[in-house]
Amino acid sequence: MYSNTPPRSTMRLTRRGRLLLIVTGAVLAGTAVAVPLLSRGGGHVAVKPPSTLVIPEGWRASQVYDAIDKALALPSGSTAKSISKADLQLPSAAAGNPEGYLFPATYPYEKGATPESLLRFMVDTAKKRFDGTPVAAGAQRSPMNVYQSVTIASIAQAEAATKADMGKVARVILNRLQRGMPLQMDSTINYAMNRNTVHTSVDDTRMDSPYNSYQRMGLPPTPIDNPGEDAMHAAINPPPGEWLYFVTLKPGDTRFTADYSEHLRNVAEFNARHQVTGQPQAAGSSPQQLPGTQPPR
Repeated sequence: MYSNTPPRSTMRLTRRGRLLLIVTGAVLAGTAVAVPLLSRGGGHVAVKPPSTLVIPEGWRASQVYDAIDKALALPSGSTAKSISKADLQLPSAAAGNPEGYLFPATYPYEKGATPESLLRFMVDTAKKRFDGTPVAAGAQRSPMNVYQSVTIASIAQAEAATKADMGKVARVILNRLQRGMPLQMDSTINYAMNRNTVHTSVDDTRMDSPYNSYQRMGLPPTPIDNPGEDAMHAAINPPPGEWLYFVTLKPGDTRFTADYSEHLRNVAEFNARHQVTGQPQAAGSSPQQLPGTQPPR
C-alpha cells in the first residue's frame, strides 16, 4: 500500500565527510546517490555511499525482519530472534512488540550493522515522527492516545488506496468505535492469518483471534503494519463524515456511505464485478476493504 505523495529527501553529512541522500515515503526500491565531492586539488571525487535498506509503507514487522536478514546476509529468522535484546524504546502499550514502530523509510547502513542497530534506527525514527509536532498535537485533540492512533493509522494504511481515502477509513473506524460497533475490517483478519487477499470467508470471520475485528470489539491489540506519515496524519486528523461502511469496487473507486442499504448495493456491484472476472465472492463474506458486510450489531 503506497501513498500518492512523492518521496521526501534530505541530505546529511556523515562523520566521514560523505553526503548522503535519505529518502522517505512510499517507495519500492531506492539507492543512495553518490554525490561528487571536491578533492584538495579542486577536482571531483566520486564517493561511494553506504548500503541502503528500503522499508515501504504498510509492510508488516515480519516483512521488515526478512528484509533485514537479507540485507545483512543473515540466516532467516535472525532479526526476529534479536528483538528481545535490541533495547527498543517502545511505548509501554506495545509490550515489546515493535509492530507499527518500524518506520517506513530508506535507511543507510555500513559494514558491521546489526539487526539490533537497524531496528533501533527504525523505532527511534518512528518515535521522533509520532511524538513530535504536528502528530503529537493532533493526538492531543484526538480521543485516542498515540499508540491507538498508530493502530488506526496501520488499518487505514492497509485498507485505503489513496491519501484521501486514508482519512475516510480513519473516520469510519472512529465512527464505529463511538457507536459501539465492531470494526469488521478484513485487514485485521489478514494480519492474523499472515496473508493478503480481497476474499474473506464467513469461516474467516469466525476465527478465534484477538485480531478478528468481526468478533472482537474495539481496536486490535497492536498495529497491523507499519504506517507512513500520511496514514498517521489521517488517523489523528480525519475529515468529518458520518460514514460507517466502505467498499472498493476498483482502484480509484471506493464507496463510503452511512446508509446500510446503499452499502449492500455497493457490495452487490463488487460481487458482480468479481464474478465477471472469475473471482466470485463467497456468500456473506466481506469484499476488499469492506467493514460491515454484515448488519451492524
